[in-house]
Amino acid sequence: MSETRTFTAPAEARGRRLDQFLVECLSGPGEGVSRSRVQLLLSEGGVRVNGTAGKASYKLRGGEQILVTGDPRPAPLKAMPEAIPLEVVYEDADLAVVNKPAGMMVHAGSGATDDARHKGTLVNALLHRFQALSSGSDELRPGIVHRLDKQTSGLIVVAKNDQAHALLSRMFAERKVQKTYIALVEGEVKRDQGTISAAVSRDPVRRTRMTTRQHENARAAVSHYQVIRRLSTRFGKFTLVRVRIETGRTHQIRVHMASMGHPVVGDTLYGAAGQLTDREQLKRTPSRAARGRSLPRGQKTEPERLRLGRNFLHAARLEFAHPRTQKSIALEAALPEELEEFLSRLERSTCA
Repeated sequence: MSETRTFTAPAEARGRRLDQFLVECLSGPGEGVSRSRVQLLLSEGGVRVNGTAGKASYKLRGGEQILVTGDPRPAPLKAMPEAIPLEVVYEDADLAVVNKPAGMMVHAGSGATDDARHKGTLVNALLHRFQALSSGSDELRPGIVHRLDKQTSGLIVVAKNDQAHALLSRMFAERKVQKTYIALVEGEVKRDQGTISAAVSRDPVRRTRMTTRQHENARAAVSHYQVIRRLSTRFGKFTLVRVRIETGRTHQIRVHMASMGHPVVGDTLYGAAGQLTDREQLKRTPSRAARGRSLPRGQKTEPERLRLGRNFLHAARLEFAHPRTQKSIALEAALPEELEEFLSRLERSTCA
């Protein structure tokens, strides 16, 4: 039977969001309850305010009777092995380095409760391939020392035991791991090379985004970029860059490049176009009114469009000292086929 708790909102809670208030009410000594857990209870109808279903954003007035039904601390889900193909670039008794494809999450979110959301991740594949991994920060992240965004491909280090995990984590924290990415960005990057040193924090308005605007809790972030080549095509101007990051903040390269006015191609979260249109063909495309009339033979009514379906960002190189032997390890992963093909199509459309 589900536990039921009753609270009365005090006068000093006036103006506070319901979910924020409940986080404090439901958290006990030494066992905090996250806002995501509270919001899950709210979305499932487990909270009623004065007899009406509560909403997370409800602003308290003071004096409300709040009834909470359900456990705000359900047992955490444990990642399970899945037979998912993995490209292992390096492996020994202490660690492995794999080439993660775009579209695969590294691990499931701790706030999720649906079993289906805990499948298809890199962790699931790792557990099937290696069986034994480090314990990590919790049961959903065994072996995970650092992360890549879902739509970013490339090299990621995995720890097989707790000693290797601790040593690798320290190396990442002390910036002793060299991480280099290849990115295609929109527009023409003017300087051949440069450094972006801009602190990164969570966007207070759009919580799925990060921002370089100065906010409380912003964390230092440093990215060094070097232009590989510039492309002037019928679909617009683009720049292929190599980016080495000193820090590993969430979305760091994506938000840094966007802050320069050059979002990563395909990264609609940070302002990139969802698809690219052949601008030369667009100029020759007849207006809607003219489409009803006959067109010259071979003339298309719609311009060619390109859609990548992921971010053009790839973790191409990792270099670090082995945590046990101190032997230098340098590994590379070529651009995946879909990025090579996309780049080739752009290059074939290069303007004279």
